[in-house]
Amino acid sequence: MEVDCIAFRETGYFSELICDYLDDKQELKSFYNRKPDLANFKGQLEEKAKNFPVSNRKVLVKALNVQYKEINTSETTFSNITSLGDKNTFTVVTGHQLNLFTGPLYFLYKIISTINLTEQLRQEYSEYNFVPVYWMATEDHDFDEINYFNFRRKKIQWNNNASGGVGRLSTEGLDAVLKVITNEFGETDNANYLKTLFQKAYLEHETLTAATRYLTNELFGEYGLVIIDGDDADLKRLLIPYAKKDIFEQLPYKIVSNSIEELIEVSEAYKIQVNPREINYFYLKDGLRERIIQKDGVYYVNDTVLTFTAEELQLELELHPERFSPNVIARPLYQEIILPNLCYIGGGGELAYWLELRAYFEALHITFPMLLLRNSALIITKKQNEKIEKLDLSVTNLFLKQNQLINKKIRKISNIDIDFSPQKKLINEQFADMYKLAEQTDKSFLGAVKAQEVKQKKGLDALEKRLLKAQKRKLKDHVLRITELQNQLFPNQSLQERQLNFSELYLEYGEALISNLMESLKPLKGAFTIHIKK
Repeated sequence: MEVDCIAFRETGYFSELICDYLDDKQELKSFYNRKPDLANFKGQLEEKAKNFPVSNRKVLVKALNVQYKEINTSETTFSNITSLGDKNTFTVVTGHQLNLFTGPLYFLYKIISTINLTEQLRQEYSEYNFVPVYWMATEDHDFDEINYFNFRRKKIQWNNNASGGVGRLSTEGLDAVLKVITNEFGETDNANYLKTLFQKAYLEHETLTAATRYLTNELFGEYGLVIIDGDDADLKRLLIPYAKKDIFEQLPYKIVSNSIEELIEVSEAYKIQVNPREINYFYLKDGLRERIIQKDGVYYVNDTVLTFTAEELQLELELHPERFSPNVIARPLYQEIILPNLCYIGGGGELAYWLELRAYFEALHITFPMLLLRNSALIITKKQNEKIEKLDLSVTNLFLKQNQLINKKIRKISNIDIDFSPQKKLINEQFADMYKLAEQTDKSFLGAVKAQEVKQKKGLDALEKRLLKAQKRKLKDHVLRITELQNQLFPNQSLQERQLNFSELYLEYGEALISNLMESLKPLKGAFTIHIKK
């Protein structure tokens, strides 16, 4: 497997905000704590050690032992859970939704980035222990976002009338999905492994949380990955004082809104990922996850008949913290309260909303984690690479928009010079003389000269486009082959990792898929990885 890289900015698939963050733009420095490089982890370790209570570690280890009681863990994972009670143990965390059969391919990249970073930290800071953690987004309620995965341009979907936190959903009905993938995957050894994996995960576990934990543990348990479910009464008890500041004082709403204004002042090109609400908590029960809204001193659960006075809601929070579910603004804080965490690894959209939160963390005296963009990769099979070489294409050019790629290639292979730059240069020279003449005679003549210049340039552009179009027709076979290849590598004109499911590549690579990615994905390298099978 040959490995190459391209800068994130050069791919054209990452936002201006994330590219500026990666480029260390000076104006963004107040929105994060430390940039993630090995040297900076020393300060992060010292800061987190000072303000993470030992009592929180005890609650964490107890909760994890309960969550893992019905799952076979590797010795490494079991050791990592136990070590979290030690003041010298810290975590690196990534989070992801409970997508069916892992969902998009980047689920693997997130977890591999997390595991590999902990390995680097162990080598650099041998006096500490580092644990990779996957945070399951069990409380999300958007079922339509997680109920499918793509396989060979088909959508394999779990049809179910669902509501409430998805982690609590019954896996009943997923036998229908198993029948579909049995037909689609084939009968190879790799296909049979995947079908067995799906069956054991989803048909032998009662909830989506349990199924996802099993599946992820099967894929990454040997590397010591610890999987955590935040939908836990004991863990949420640690959140109570901070939830009160949100619900009854609206603290994050005020602070995060101000941070968003400051981000926009840095650049209007930055897309704001999420906006805070006055109250950033949902009320959670089986089949229900609805926003808590305050109006005229009364607290309502949206779209229900449930209401509370302030005193009643405080009592509910004290007695049943598990019924209070943080939204996208409050969840990062919850994570950092219960975990001795140093770094969060996420995609561009995730890091964009984390950059809104630092001032909020500081106000509550919670250490803000380092933020690391997860690894991204393009995996090119041997057959696809042969097509690239036959078409004499550059891999980096494949990241271009399809029309740009085709135009660039047609210009290169055409036996006719489609570049009218010399003619355009000649027009510029001719009209420069005309402008001088106009200024010496009658300045009112300048407008006519300008109009004629624009007309001739437009005409030349039109001729160039027509010639390019004609050559595309003449070289139609070449255009079709380029289009087909790019559509394979960038399905739906999107990054491969956002569309493909790991199963599609596992059928070809088998166990080597994960082991190869473990070897090649370098979380601190700061570049987009390209894997080419020769």
